[in-house]
Parts: sequence; structure tokens; C-alpha cells
Amino acid sequence: MSFTGASDRSVPATKIEITVSCRNLLDLDTFSKSDPMVVLFTQTRASQEWREFGRTEVIDNTLNPDFLRKFVLDYFFEEKQNLRFDVYNVDSKTNISKPDFLGQAFLALGEVIGGQGSRVERPLTGIPGKKCGTILLTAEELSNCRVSSSYLCFPSYCLSSLLGNTSSKVALPRSLLSQLPSHPFKRCKLASVWGQIVLPFPSSVSHSQDIATMQLCANKLDKKDFFGKSDPFLVFYRSNEDGTFTICHKTEVVKNTLNPVWQPFTIPVRALCNGDYDRTVKIDVYDWDRDGSHDFIGEFTTSYRELTKAQSQFTVYEVLNPRKKCKKKKYVNSGTVTLLSFTVDSEFTFVDYIKGGTQLNFTVAIDFTASNGNPLQPTSLHYMSPYQLSAYAMALKAVGEIIQDYDSDKLFPAYGFGAKVPPEGRISHQFPLNNNSEDPNCAGIEGVLESYFQSLRTVQLYGPTYFAPVINQVARAAAKVSDGSQYYVLLIITDGVISDMTQTKEAIVSASSLPMSIIIVGVGPAMFEAMEELDGDDVRVSSRGRYAERDIVQVAPGGSVASAWFVPFRDYIDRSGNQVLSMARLAKDVLAEIPEQLLSYMRTHDIQPRPAPSASPSPPSLQP
Repeated sequence: MSFTGASDRSVPATKIEITVSCRNLLDLDTFSKSDPMVVLFTQTRASQEWREFGRTEVIDNTLNPDFLRKFVLDYFFEEKQNLRFDVYNVDSKTNISKPDFLGQAFLALGEVIGGQGSRVERPLTGIPGKKCGTILLTAEELSNCRVSSSYLCFPSYCLSSLLGNTSSKVALPRSLLSQLPSHPFKRCKLASVWGQIVLPFPSSVSHSQDIATMQLCANKLDKKDFFGKSDPFLVFYRSNEDGTFTICHKTEVVKNTLNPVWQPFTIPVRALCNGDYDRTVKIDVYDWDRDGSHDFIGEFTTSYRELTKAQSQFTVYEVLNPRKKCKKKKYVNSGTVTLLSFTVDSEFTFVDYIKGGTQLNFTVAIDFTASNGNPLQPTSLHYMSPYQLSAYAMALKAVGEIIQDYDSDKLFPAYGFGAKVPPEGRISHQFPLNNNSEDPNCAGIEGVLESYFQSLRTVQLYGPTYFAPVINQVARAAAKVSDGSQYYVLLIITDGVISDMTQTKEAIVSASSLPMSIIIVGVGPAMFEAMEELDGDDVRVSSRGRYAERDIVQVAPGGSVASAWFVPFRDYIDRSGNQVLSMARLAKDVLAEIPEQLLSYMRTHDIQPRPAPSASPSPPSLQP
């Protein structure tokens, strides 16, 4: 079954504030310097259309502006968020319909965040034969427990300047009054002062992420299994303003018991209540079934404020099944759930680590077994069509183009497995796609694709399908780094059922204590049910009595956050044939857990982010 109520973006977005400066702009004014302004455009995922997001102010008479107005954007690690910055010279503040074009820059939001100290400098282009200067962008994560992704941001105003305002007030033009009901601070009192709105603002806001840690147990739950008891797990939902619910957490499954004790778990407070401590939190209790048709045991509701009471006392909730309650007059409940402990700590965010210099090292492993079909035939999953990318190439590009923004050298090890390689024709389950065993790195995602296509021309597809060798290869590299400066992400793309499940489980359990995550994407028509054993969302992966320290495997899930079965890449293919949209859908799902997996490793090993490196010196602003 799939759990309904999950929105397209299940966790509120982190807010990123972009500060803009320019250096050495073109001077288009005759008797003075240019009067620059920057316009930000964002690109829609479906149509690839550019839409204006906001504008900076105009600064008079300078070629090196430092703009006060900021752009505040929702940030999703798992999405490619393309940005375009156009710079104009505005001669008249009263008529900006025909400004002079000074240049533009294209880049992704991830490139700004992944830059050294979350800062990047890019050349401005767009005027042939002219050096247009540069644009400097700085990303800063805003308080991420106070603003929901559904709330409106005012891109023309700087939130950081509000925090620095000693009067704790900000003046907004009256034209924005109509938009204030959508603003997170809508409950604040408004006062009219000289044609402006003065909005009281909180005098202090925490910039760290509040993390709740809780542990629950249950007693006398309903028996659902015919030959056993129940295999219970909990699903947490946050209520939305329209009365719907959004899934925000799922516990592990405790097998064959009516009195389960779940392991302690952590969840961002913003995911649980979105900053509203009295917002309803609904918890469903299910009996886990292997085929995904989980049996509903019952439900109960609470709130963040009520959960916090468990810091001083146990809290017991009755689990109620509405259908049973209506049918049975003597029905009392379907058991109880007890909140054993609840603590809240301020923890670092994914952006904190990236800003402090943590690099994401991306490695790809591609299935070259014979079941993929002859690469020269259109029926092959590896077929190199001149008109469109294969499923393998799309999966590789979808994931790689996002992760590469967080790797400064853009060098990616790429391997193949399950083929006979020249010159001896030996079977290899870990051969470098660039045919260089001393240095398997490829330059950028395009370099990986080029090496992949070249390997298809030189190796013989064979078999079987072994994952363990390449997992162990990446694990050996990850084991050499324990200071949090690097985190490894392995993408495995395959078409068939795994042949070394026992060895792969052993490799995953061993790698779970390392700074490493594994993404598995299935392509083609094969059935992949066995792969679900490797995704520890329901039952933690184990081998020889050892359990994985944490869940590090993401097996491409379906549309629901809590899907209980494996869904292959074919389910992401856009019906209209839009490959860009297909790749965006895949990347969004398979990369969604990476930030939390990185944070899980850092928390487990008590690693704090390093201070952001100091900014590189740049020419001083000449603005008055």
C-alpha cells in the first residue's frame, strides 16, 4: 500500500538568502558610471521556462555594486534549481522599461551553496566581444524552523537586515499589505505610519535546526497476523492548513509482538510542526506485511507542545480504530502507545556542513550484464540512440548533475560490473569505465557519459550481477576519511536481480558506519522485489547477526514517501517523452534522503561542521 497525504515536497524547504555583488561592470553612461540593477530568473521544471523571481534595487553611479536587497529561495538538495542573473543599467528610476543590458550569468543554486564558503564568482556574458565583469553570489541559510515552503517571501527585502534592526521593526510599502495574510508573521499587529506598514519582528531567532529525539513503545496492540502476532510500525503525519496531512516520519518495524519498543529516532522540529507548536500531529499504527498491504491497527493525535511534556513524565495515548469503534459497542481501544522520552536539541544543518567545506564524492557503477541486450540493437537498455538518452544515461545524468555541484574538483570514479573486459576477456565486477585502473576518475558528468559509451564499444556484456565488489571499493575509500571533510555517494544502476545478496548485505552493514550512502536505480522491465531488502526504511539491513548502524541505502522509491516496495526507473518516465522531467522526478526521489543520511553520520560520530572559509579578497565597492 502507499500512504496518502504526502505532498509533492514532504518536508518544508530550507530558506536560502542570496546576496549579490558585481565587479568591473561595463560603463554605458557618458558623463557618469552605470546605474546597475540585477534581475533574478528561476526556471520551471516542467516547461524549462524562465520566470522573473525578483529584482535588486538600483545603485547609482558605480561599476562595483553591493546590493542591499536579497533573494530568498526555497532550497531542495534533490532538485536542480537553475538560476539566471541579468544585470541592467537603469538610467531613470522612473522609467525602467528599456534598461541597458550589462550581461548575465547562469548557474544552479547548488553551485552557490557548494562553493567555497557558499560563495561563487562567475563571469558575466551575453555581449559579444565585451568583458562584462563578474557577479559574486553568497548563500546564507536562514532560520529554518520558522518559515514554511508555502509562505510568501518578499525577495525585495532583506531578512538579515531585519535581524540587525535594533528597533525590531521593518517598514514595508503599503502595496504589500494585501500579501501579508500569507506571511508567517501574519499574527503580528500592524500599524500605519506615514503611508507605510510597521511590522514588529521577533527580537531573536535561532539559526540552528531544532531536532527532536523521541522513543515510543506500545502495549496490547491488536493481533493482525494469522500465524503470529503483529509486526507494528508507526507513521507520523503533520497537519496542513487545508485539513490534509503530510507524512513526516516512519519508524522501523518490530517483528512479531503486540508490545513493541521502537528505537529512539530524531526528526527536525520543522518537519513535525512547521514552527506551530499546537499544530495537530497524527500517528498511525500499522502491521507490516511484506507485500506492502500493511494492516491499519489504529491512530491517535497529539501536538508538538503536548509531546514536549514527556520531558518530565510519560505520556500514554489510546490507539483507536474508527471502524471498530463504530461497529463494536464494547470497543475500548486497539492498544496504547507510550511516549517514553522526548528531548529537543539544536543541531547543525546539511548546509552548515557544505558551507564548512564538506565535499560530496560521487561514484557510479553501471550494470554491463548480458541481460541488458546487445547495445547495437534498439531493444537494448544500453542502446546509444542518436535522438535520446538510454535509461542508464538518464539515471546517471539525473543524479550526477546535482551532486557534482558539491564536489569542487568535479572528478568522479566510474565503474562497470558484469562484463568481459579486454584484452584477456576476463569477467570483471569492478572495471574502470575509462580503462585506467590507476586513475578511474572521469572529468565531470559528461566525462562519465563519454567513458560509459566508450566501454559499451569495447567490453562484452556477460554476468552475473554482483554489487559487493564495487560497494567494498567505495567503502575502502570512505574508511580513510573520518573527519567529516568528505562524504561518499555511490550510484548503482542495474537491470536485473542481484546475484550476491548475502555478500552485498555484508558490505552494506560494514559500510553503514562510514561516511557513505548508496543509491540503487533499476532500469528495464525486470521485477526488483528482492532489492527492497537492501532499503532499511522498514527493516534495518542485517548480516550474520549484525545490523546496519544506520540506513545508508536508497532504493529508488515510488511516488509516496512511504512506499513499501521497489519502483524501477520506468515509473518515472514522463508520458509525453520529456526526458528532462523524467530525470528531475528520479533525482528528486533518490536524492531526498542524502542530506539526512549525511547528518545521521555526523551526529553518530559527533562531528561538527568546520567554520566557513574566509572570503577571497575582491575589489572594493566604489558606490557612494
